[in-house]
Amino acid sequence: MAPHRRTPLTTAALLTAAAALLSGCGNGVPTGAAPPAAGCPTALASAISAVAQAENTDTAWHGPTTGPAAVPGKSIVYVAQTMTNPGVAGVAKGVEEAAKAIGWQVRVIDGEGTPAGIQAALSQAITLRPSGIVIGGFDPQLTSRQMARAEAADVPVIGWHAVGTPGPSTKPKLFTNITTKVEDVARISADWIIARSRGDAGVVLFTDDSIPFARNKSELIRKQLATCSGVRLLSYENIPIPDAGSRTPQTVSSLLSRFQDDWTYSAAINDLYFADAAPALRAAGKPGSGPPFNIGAGDGDPSAFQRINSEQYQAATVPEPLNQQGWQIIDEFNRAFSGGPASGYVAPVHVATAGNSEGATSWDPSGYREAYRRIWGG
Repeated sequence: MAPHRRTPLTTAALLTAAAALLSGCGNGVPTGAAPPAAGCPTALASAISAVAQAENTDTAWHGPTTGPAAVPGKSIVYVAQTMTNPGVAGVAKGVEEAAKAIGWQVRVIDGEGTPAGIQAALSQAITLRPSGIVIGGFDPQLTSRQMARAEAADVPVIGWHAVGTPGPSTKPKLFTNITTKVEDVARISADWIIARSRGDAGVVLFTDDSIPFARNKSELIRKQLATCSGVRLLSYENIPIPDAGSRTPQTVSSLLSRFQDDWTYSAAINDLYFADAAPALRAAGKPGSGPPFNIGAGDGDPSAFQRINSEQYQAATVPEPLNQQGWQIIDEFNRAFSGGPASGYVAPVHVATAGNSEGATSWDPSGYREAYRRIWGG
């Protein structure tokens, strides 16, 4: 385990600052922290409190503790958007691990990231006549014909990041969809900037407006940033994810020229923008530890954790608990096979930094394996 790093403000210090701000006492801001200069004490106190809670790693399991005992002899096919997507691959690993624990068979079919490949993969999955199918990280509207075949065959389908909201879906028909709430992810990403900057930041926001889910997330981030008058949105950069590798470095160079030291923070709807921004920031002589201080409102893939832990042009991410979500998928299938409803569980948001990740390359909360094993054991 890597040594615990000292963060700019510990959780205790953040809570102390929040309490002081709420009581109207500026002297409660931790030593070395700038006093709130933006005139948004209520928004700042709320952000500090929310971030302190989200950065906590010593959280108890608040997911399901009751449910049906394991239904034996089931088979699951996980249809992946592409296994080169670390989020999709991370969930697949969790599904395989949980299936082994419950005694089921799993097969992963890679859609290889193209509409034709995904359609072929889902067609193959249906032909295998499995007990259940996972939509791993793609829009089921791309595969409406195959989805109709699955429904006609009475095969339950569970999505991971398949639609924009967690829970059951009628169009497309999903027993449930596993994801954190985009509203929570967006809010905590903006709150992290408000809290860390003490309400005084110049922000660049990177997004992909061609994806409705991403556009909604970035609009929610922008709305939350606007709750603090001292946080200024310098630029809203619409860069399609497929073009991020080619366009982001040039865009970053232009932003540095335009805003210079006024650019102190960034948020992005996906961590990958900061992998592409790093060369331009490095070439401009910007330190890897910031500013600008960058937070990804994305999956929290291993490369993002590596940038954060090594302080290389990313300071934080809002990661999905990918392995835990894989276990949840198996539990939701067990509920479907038992004739019951979905659990309704939605994982709370978490903020990972160099100070609380302790060298890990994923967010893997505790307690869920034991809880699910107890449920399935009957």
